Amino acid sequence: MRTSLLGVLICTLAQPAAAEVKGASTNGFEVESRVELPMPPAQLYHAFAEVPRWWSGDHTYSGNAANLSLELRPGGCWCEKLPSGGGVEHMRVAYVEPGKRIVLTGSLGPLLAEATTGVMQIAIEPTTAGSSLVMNYRAAGFHKGGAARLAPVVDQVLTAQMTRLRAYAEDLAIRR
Repeated sequence: MRTSLLGVLICTLAQPAAAEVKGASTNGFEVESRVELPMPPAQLYHAFAEVPRWWSGDHTYSGNAANLSLELRPGGCWCEKLPSGGGVEHMRVAYVEPGKRIVLTGSLGPLLAEATTGVMQIAIEPTTAGSSLVMNYRAAGFHKGGAARLAPVVDQVLTAQMTRLRAYAEDLAIRR
């Protein structure tokens, strides 16, 4: 039985996170990624908060995901320490409903230096196999070259992070 469960988990891990550019225009875009995970919503909520364990260092300013932190409380920071002693505020926590919903505001990556604003909503729902997590990110404002060209890139990066979150969560589920 344990071998069968492990096989199912490995097959699930091999599947990419479902992703979609929901819309894009000159001044904004919306992307969404969905992952199914073999853990209850409360555990998934806590796994999401452990950003340094699943976010890729390739998509940080410091090059090291261990420099990331996320405080899941209103006003909490999704921040990054820089080796020089400086730091980056990637997003600010605006809404928290443990085990169900997180809303963050801010501009990710290169959008930080542009005149943009963004809202990321994380929705967690129970499923028969555990939980589903939907990450929806909407950004609007001035984008050099237009937002429509950025949407597929942002979608690709966030989908890769959701795939990494799934791998981390599945590892946690196997160890429990």
